[in-house]
Amino acid sequence: MRLAPSCGEPLRGRRSRLAGRSGFGLFTVAAALLSGCTVGPNYHRPAAVVPEVYKELPPPAPPNGSWKTAAPADATLRGDWWTIFNDPQLSELESKIKLGNQTLQAAIERFTIAQATVRQARADFYPTLGAGPTIQRERLSYHRPTFNTLSPSQYNDFVVSGQASWEPDFWGRVRRNVESARASMQASAADLANVELSVRAELALDYFQMRGLDAQQKLLDDTVANYKDYLALTVRRQKGGVATESDVALAQTQLATTQTQDIDVGVARAQYQHAIATLIGVPASSFRLPPNPQTTEIPAIPAGVPSTLLERRPDIATAERQAQAANAQIGVAIAAYYPNISITGAGGLESAHPGNWIQGPSELWSLGASASETLFDAGRRRAITDEAKANYRQSVDNYREAVLNGFEEVEDNLAALRVLQQESGSAANAVNAADRSLQLSTNRYRGGVTTYLEVLTSQQAQLANERTQADITTRQFVASVQLIRALGGGWDTSKLPPM
Repeated sequence: MRLAPSCGEPLRGRRSRLAGRSGFGLFTVAAALLSGCTVGPNYHRPAAVVPEVYKELPPPAPPNGSWKTAAPADATLRGDWWTIFNDPQLSELESKIKLGNQTLQAAIERFTIAQATVRQARADFYPTLGAGPTIQRERLSYHRPTFNTLSPSQYNDFVVSGQASWEPDFWGRVRRNVESARASMQASAADLANVELSVRAELALDYFQMRGLDAQQKLLDDTVANYKDYLALTVRRQKGGVATESDVALAQTQLATTQTQDIDVGVARAQYQHAIATLIGVPASSFRLPPNPQTTEIPAIPAGVPSTLLERRPDIATAERQAQAANAQIGVAIAAYYPNISITGAGGLESAHPGNWIQGPSELWSLGASASETLFDAGRRRAITDEAKANYRQSVDNYREAVLNGFEEVEDNLAALRVLQQESGSAANAVNAADRSLQLSTNRYRGGVTTYLEVLTSQQAQLANERTQADITTRQFVASVQLIRALGGGWDTSKLPPM
């Protein structure tokens, strides 16, 4: 940690007070000479371990693959990252987030507060000015010790005066405070971006999981209709003396079980629909999205190189900006070892008669400067400085932890997409095999070669594999959204407000 110019050792055991016009001139010169002096350590971004490549990047997908990592030539993520899914309904919902989501609105207000804090800290660079008239009539006691028959005991007093006070920033306390406030404001801006990214990603996750349930429900609806046909076939065969009553019972059981599964999907779907309503700021009771299974393809996600992640994740930027804010507070604490120097002035007009209130002889003024140094504080300043240094070290630890968590999330979702791609191919083969098995079992059953139990087993295998395939597709969409969120959603630190 490199320190700024020390401006001399902290002054201890000395107290001085200067006043009058000569003192004012001396301190004006001193202010000009010392205006560039700032105590405390200058900030440098903490070092963090950054890998050269993502370990879990999958190899290029085969021609029939459903997902691949974008090549470097592919377009990078943009701010409207959800458009990469080519889903108009999702884009319409995302457009309502900005004004409707209350969590995002609260984050916007926190950023507004941080901006006001910067203006408040910056105001300490300037003098404080005050002015006001005073008009009063006074009567003094005739029994006062200083009573004099030649001086009036009742008189009017008309005064208009102004006051000014200023503490020059000799040691950089104000500059460090402003630096800390600005860094905190940038941290708040990054936090706002992170909240928006999280809310939008949560909306996309809920949306794709709801559409995944729509696909499950369509599959179950079709299966229920198919099982009704199988039940009708079994009843006809029983009436013809070919099938047994147990075959009918098995067909009825299979139909009822599937109908129950079909109905049960509605519970989770309703919950996702209600969650989407809350995210866009609409009462759940007045919001409805008609069922519509997902038909768009899983997009290619440009992962980029690991070294850019530190600039692309708003939560990492928040932690880094908080480290600078904490570093600046060390300078504020060190400045307390140096003298407090202030310059004051007052001036105005005073008269007992309104007629000569604004004449030259009514003029009054005063100028002065003072310096004071704390001689003994029982270790208070040392404790405050130690606290500021510990806060900085903690913020550095938090920053490095945020970096590690960022790479973990990227690797997790790259691995998820790579494995799910393999699962998708395997699930497609299983569905094809189950379809073939059911067709053969059905033909054998129609020909009287086997019982309905063989058909039932094939039906269960087919439905289970089809539901697994639909679930894998949903998980691929979910992992894609989570990867986009882990990569920062197209945000970067250039979008932070300037220091």
